Amino acid sequence: MKNIDRRNFIKKTALTGAGMSLGRLFSSYSSNDVLFEPNDRYMGGFKAPKLDTVRIALIGVGARGSSHAIQLASIAGTEIIAICDLYEDLAKSSAVKCTHIGKGLRHKHIGTYYGDEDQWKVMLEETKPDAVFIATNWNNHALMAIATMKKGAHAFIEVPIAVTLEEMWEIVFASEQTQKHCMMMENVNYGREELLYLNMCRQGVIGELLHAEASYIHDLREQMYNVDRGTGSWRTYHYAKRNGNLYPTHGLGPVAQYMNLVRGEDNFSSIVSFSTLALGRKYFAEKNFPKAHKWNQINYTGGDLNTSIIKTTMGRTIMIQWDETSPRPYTRHNLIQGTKGTLAGFPTRVSLEGGVEGVTEDHHNWVQGDHLEKIYEKYEHPLYVRLGKLSEKMGGHGGKDFMMLFRIVECLRQGEPLDQNVYEGCFWSAVSPLSERSVEQGGAPQVFPDFTRGEWKRTHPLTIIK
Repeated sequence: MKNIDRRNFIKKTALTGAGMSLGRLFSSYSSNDVLFEPNDRYMGGFKAPKLDTVRIALIGVGARGSSHAIQLASIAGTEIIAICDLYEDLAKSSAVKCTHIGKGLRHKHIGTYYGDEDQWKVMLEETKPDAVFIATNWNNHALMAIATMKKGAHAFIEVPIAVTLEEMWEIVFASEQTQKHCMMMENVNYGREELLYLNMCRQGVIGELLHAEASYIHDLREQMYNVDRGTGSWRTYHYAKRNGNLYPTHGLGPVAQYMNLVRGEDNFSSIVSFSTLALGRKYFAEKNFPKAHKWNQINYTGGDLNTSIIKTTMGRTIMIQWDETSPRPYTRHNLIQGTKGTLAGFPTRVSLEGGVEGVTEDHHNWVQGDHLEKIYEKYEHPLYVRLGKLSEKMGGHGGKDFMMLFRIVECLRQGEPLDQNVYEGCFWSAVSPLSERSVEQGGAPQVFPDFTRGEWKRTHPLTIIK
C-alpha cells in the first residue's frame, strides 16, 4: 500500500460499523493515494494459472476436514500430499484412507504432521502445496489462510472466513498481494434447491428481486458433550460470550448470489440486529453436567436466537435468523421474493403470479411436493444435471460438499474463476461482528465495510455453470 499505513487503514475501516462509510473515509485522502500497486490486483473474477494436478494439503481433519480429505482424494486431478492435525490418530487415519482411495496410483506419499500447534507451518514450508483446505477452530481461519497464501498456495476455508473485520481486511489484502484465491467454502450454495432458485432468478422467472429470508436453525446443544476435543470444546465459548448472529453464511450465501450482491448489480449496505435472552445453553448445562463442570461456570450472554435485517445498496432487504440452541426442527428457510413470485425452502415450494401451468391457477397456492417435477424439468440447474447423481452418491450434506469440492478442483485445473470469491466470503461473514455490534448498541444500524473498495461494480454475476 502506498501512502496509507495498513494497520491504521484497517483500524479506521473497522469503524464503518459505527457509522463511518468508506466513501467518507477515502475522501480524506488525496487523489494520489492508492490502495495497492498495480490496480489490477482486484480478485473479483480472478483466474489463476491452470494446474494439471492440484497438490493438496489439509489443516484440521476432525469431523469436517476428514470428510474433505476423502472426497478430495476421490476427485480426478488431485494429489493429497500432506495432512496436519493436533491429534496423531486423526492425521494418520485420514492419510490411510486417502492412500487407499489412490489405489497405488495417487496419494502415495502423504506427509502427516501432528502434536504441536505450529506443525501446520512446518507442513506448508516442507511440502509447498498448490492448495490448502482449512477446517479448524474459527479463531485460526484467518491466520492459517493468510500464511497459506504468503507461502504460495490457494486457501480454502471452512465457514466463517474469519471472526473479526480486521481479520477479513487482512485476508483481502493477502489475497490481492499474493494473487492467490481465498475462498470460504459455503457448501449450501451447491444444494439442488439453491441451484434451482439461482437459475430461476437468472431467467427472471420471479421478476425483479425485492426481499430474501435466510436462516440457520439447527439445535446443536449436543455438541457441548465434546468437552475437551471436538467442535463443542471451542464453539461453546463462542456461543456463550458473543451476542449476535455467529453463523450466517449457510442461509445468506445462496440468497446473496440470487441478488448478485458484490457482483455488479447490488451490494451490502447496512444491518440492524437483535438477540433474545440467553437461556437455552445455561439450562442444558445445568441439566446434563455436574454443578462443578466448566460448562456450569460460564456466564452465558449470547442470545439463543438472533434476528438481523440487511439493507442493500439498491434498497432490497434480507432477514437472517440464527439459532443453534432451541429445540426446533432444522431449517435454512431460503426464501427469495420478487415482483412476479416467490421461491421458498423447507419445504421446497414455488408461487408464481398467474400460477404454474397444469398445477396452480394463481399465486395463492404453493407448488410443492410431487408437483415440483414440472419446475425441475424446466429450470433444473445445468450443474446439477451434470453432477447431481454423482454428488448424491459421494455424499457430504446430501452431495453439496462433493459438488463444491469438485468445482474447486475443476476451476483450479481449468484456470477459471471460482464460484465464490474472497470478497463474498468476507461480506457474508461480516454479518457476525456487525450483528454483535448492533445488538450491543440496541439495534443501531451498522454500515458494511466495502472490502472491494468500489470494484464490485465491475464484477460479473456468477454465471449459470454448465
